[in-house]
Amino acid sequence: MTRTARFYLGAVMAGGMIVMGMSFFRWQPENLLRLSIYLLMTLVASCMKVRLPGVTGTMSVHFLFLLVGVVSRTLPEVLIAGTGATLVQCYWNTLRRPSVIQVAFNVGATAIAVGATYTVYNLWIFQDPTLWAFRLGATAIVFFFGNTAPVAIIIGLTEGRSPASIWKECYFWCFPYYLVGASLASAFGFLSKTFGEAATLMGLPVVYIVFRSYGIYLEKLETEKDHAKTMASLHLRTIEALALAIDAKDHNTHDHLERVQVYATELGRELGITGPDLEALQAASLLHDIGKLAVPEHIISKPGKLTAEEFEKMKVHPVVGAEILERVQFPYPVVPIVRAHHEKWDGSGYPYGLKGEEIPLAARILAAVDCLDALASERQYRRALPLNDALAVVVSESGRSYDPRVVDALVRNIAALESKVRHTPAPLDGKLLSKGQVVDRGNAPAAGLQKTAIPVPGAGRPQDFLASIAAARQEAQALYELAQNLGNSLSLKETMAVMAGRLKHMVPYDSMAVYVLRGDVLKPEYVIGEDSKLFGSLEIPFGQGLAGWVAENRKPIINGNPSVEPGYLNDPTVFSVLNSALAVPLETAEGVMGVLALYQAPRDAFSKDHLRVLLAVTSKIAVAVENAIRFKEAESSATTDYLTTLPNARSLFVHLDEELTRSAREGSQIAVLVCDIDGFKQVNDRFGHLSGNEVLSEVASRFRALCRESDYVARMGGDEFVVIVPGLSPEAAIRKIESLTLATEAAGQQFCGKKVISLSVGTAFYPADGRTAEELLAEADRRMYRAKQARKRTLPDLPIPGSARLEAAQPAPTVN
Repeated sequence: MTRTARFYLGAVMAGGMIVMGMSFFRWQPENLLRLSIYLLMTLVASCMKVRLPGVTGTMSVHFLFLLVGVVSRTLPEVLIAGTGATLVQCYWNTLRRPSVIQVAFNVGATAIAVGATYTVYNLWIFQDPTLWAFRLGATAIVFFFGNTAPVAIIIGLTEGRSPASIWKECYFWCFPYYLVGASLASAFGFLSKTFGEAATLMGLPVVYIVFRSYGIYLEKLETEKDHAKTMASLHLRTIEALALAIDAKDHNTHDHLERVQVYATELGRELGITGPDLEALQAASLLHDIGKLAVPEHIISKPGKLTAEEFEKMKVHPVVGAEILERVQFPYPVVPIVRAHHEKWDGSGYPYGLKGEEIPLAARILAAVDCLDALASERQYRRALPLNDALAVVVSESGRSYDPRVVDALVRNIAALESKVRHTPAPLDGKLLSKGQVVDRGNAPAAGLQKTAIPVPGAGRPQDFLASIAAARQEAQALYELAQNLGNSLSLKETMAVMAGRLKHMVPYDSMAVYVLRGDVLKPEYVIGEDSKLFGSLEIPFGQGLAGWVAENRKPIINGNPSVEPGYLNDPTVFSVLNSALAVPLETAEGVMGVLALYQAPRDAFSKDHLRVLLAVTSKIAVAVENAIRFKEAESSATTDYLTTLPNARSLFVHLDEELTRSAREGSQIAVLVCDIDGFKQVNDRFGHLSGNEVLSEVASRFRALCRESDYVARMGGDEFVVIVPGLSPEAAIRKIESLTLATEAAGQQFCGKKVISLSVGTAFYPADGRTAEELLAEADRRMYRAKQARKRTLPDLPIPGSARLEAAQPAPTVN
């Protein structure tokens, strides 16, 4: 219960206590027998109650006797009767026993109503006998409002509904009975004064007649209400059936329609749409795309931008949708919303170019909501945007495509709307049409089947037994050869090439990709065929997209949509023509190590036989791929320095020999720079070996960044690096040494907080200083040590940047 509801509840109970306290303060009962008869009749009348429509409450006919008491009894007597009748009504023949608070509220509200009515009836302005009709009318009106309004208000406050609508729906219909009751009360009062108290017993049959008329009227009202609910349910089911017809044509709209309906309906309420207009918006949210039944499916499902001709065909769907719905004859204005839901605020929309307020408000709401959810949903031609990014796109179109007032309301309520979507049951009950069902009966249409030479999987049964035997032998032989050939090479590229060639004969495909799990990401290790560059650039998070789902769930997917891969369509200009995917997990003894995916351009191109064949060889493929990857990693680790990931000494000699051969053939020059870090022992001694490792890694990273793609950086061991630079002149070598020295000092500064290291460099040139790798490295190493000794003699306590530049600046003359 809200704070406002609690405050109102307390105010009514306090007001009732005040009225009763002031009334009983000086009350002196005169005739207890008369009071007892009156109280008994009121209590009996309170047992004659009917249930109110729309709320969990009841109403009895004891109000007649309370009006009689107002006319002919004292206020305390009427309050006693009203309190007793309220208690009987609360506890007699109830489905659920009310709480003490509820009873106290009802007693307080009755006391206030009786006190207000008694005061109005005895006002001095009504003492003129000629005003008796006005007196009775005012009394009835006050008692009616005092008896019904407090209950409607507390129900509205506690249930979050409009008290006015509750009062109008549940209580307004009984106002005529209060007018009749006031007239009867006046007549009973006259009889009581003229013939005595017993004469009022004649009123009990009248009360019973009123009670029965109450019940008959409410039964009729309930019947009409049930009929209205039935018709509304029928309309809703018709709408749902039509929405399923849309789903049969457009595979993207099923969940989209459900979300748009919730968004649009709640936003419509926020912007003041009520009654039939709100029902129309709710129906249009499901039916706005029904006109797509007139648009060819290849246009609807095209995985890319539409041509001008295709867009002209697409623009027909609002008009066709409106024409279809005109035949339904909805009791609310659905057709104008559907016809205008692609109109734009600035008049640039279609089909009629309406602008601004010319567009129905419900259509403006639907346009903004439709765009938001379409951007946040997966499509063949692009990936889904995060909700905040999709909302930013809609906001950017405010004042151009969309009504600014609608966009502002959408931004204010986006969190509440999204929560509502998550907690609202699907209006279509999750039911989908049986589009994928295979119907076995029916051999051919009346006109017969077209003859074709293209084999159809599963067609032609019963098959000739000799052909079946031959096909089985061929499949077994192909599987055996594939398994044998997979183990012939440890090269990953060769293994994948063999698999791709053999597999294509058994399972036709337009493109193939092998994704290997690296941490939490699937990375393409081998891609071949159509759109190979596109698939080769993917990095698919584990559990996301088609391949990610296969890896996470260890289950295959047949005829999936390649467009759902994360990162696939970040650029709206990039799309694939492939529409079918067959993906299977590659599992080893240690778990899933990757995914094998085959793609084809036609939809539903793969059969269950294709999946069966692929599953028969995936275990062997997984082992072969794993072995090839491990061999590749072992080969890489043998030639790579573990700490810096630079090539090691072994790789250096192989690369330098290759470069020397190339230079000898082309007559070009090569510079070999041997670099030794000065002061590195101080880093290990003062800051620890972990910091020393970080410094070495940072130096390696900076060296790599300073070099061209054709240059080569390697770690010889310890704190010694070698840089091979083809075509480097002696003058350029000086500048190169300076940049390497500064990079080294910056790396030390970064991790040690001050300048603790520098660099000594010796340079040798091919062919002037040597013609073999050993000769060049030895000469560069000697010059590096001479530069280091010269630096120590000059400034023994300080590292000297660029100390090797004299040695490097005076190479031997080049021999041509």
